[in-house]
Amino acid sequence: MNEHTAPNYALFAIKYAHSPQRQADENFLTSQDVHDGPMPLDFFIWVAVAGERVVLIDSGADEATCSRRGHTFLRNPADALQYIGLAPEDITDLVVTHMHWDHMGNLERFPNAQILIHKQEIEHATGCSMCHPMLRRPYDVEQVCDVIRALYAGRVRFNKGDIEIAPGLTAHLIGGHTPGLQVVRVKTQRGNVVLASDALHFYANALQQNPFPIIVDVADYLDGITTLTQLADSPQHIISGHDPLVMTAFPAFSAESEGIVAQLDKPPLNPLPVIS
Repeated sequence: MNEHTAPNYALFAIKYAHSPQRQADENFLTSQDVHDGPMPLDFFIWVAVAGERVVLIDSGADEATCSRRGHTFLRNPADALQYIGLAPEDITDLVVTHMHWDHMGNLERFPNAQILIHKQEIEHATGCSMCHPMLRRPYDVEQVCDVIRALYAGRVRFNKGDIEIAPGLTAHLIGGHTPGLQVVRVKTQRGNVVLASDALHFYANALQQNPFPIIVDVADYLDGITTLTQLADSPQHIISGHDPLVMTAFPAFSAESEGIVAQLDKPPLNPLPVIS
């Protein structure tokens, strides 16, 4: 099936936690051109829906894990699916952009989902790199064990590069933040939207060419920003992984979900920063 005949997906960002106390200097690798002051960080999962295909991109974290890391937990991502009329059992595919604690929890809540992870990510999270405390800090050992359990249950597959997950929905290796970080490109009624996940925590990371400080390869991170612009139909089609701007830029799915669910297949209400 080519791009012209692939379905358009309804696409949602669901906010499940936030970190209102975070400061700007915590969000950049270097302090150059970074002003002091608050720079809150939001936590999201994303859902793409076309017919019976319901694809969850990242599964968030549970309350205990989130609170232990010092962030404000708002709602369980699995339960928050109710805001868009779905249940955890409806998820057919779960794409793990990378295996950090805030992107890969709650796997047991999605019993019918086939899980997709990049080969380089599982090798990093279970291999020699985890001998170093700095590199293993963003991972959660129980979540990693949950992936191994799902693997032995036949629910996990690994990709080695770019891959078509379903017609109109593809994953692309970026790296940088982690070796196996992948972004997801989704065909929608307004064009091809790219869910950047942690290839772009904040739009400001791209505008200042100053990466988020949790990183394994600076060059891959910076090259990844260019890749995002090539994959997306325009800068208005790039969705940052943690920037609160996402919630204010796009319309809510419903009055009930205001501030919780942003509908990304609709044009933004307020223009996003232009990344070139």
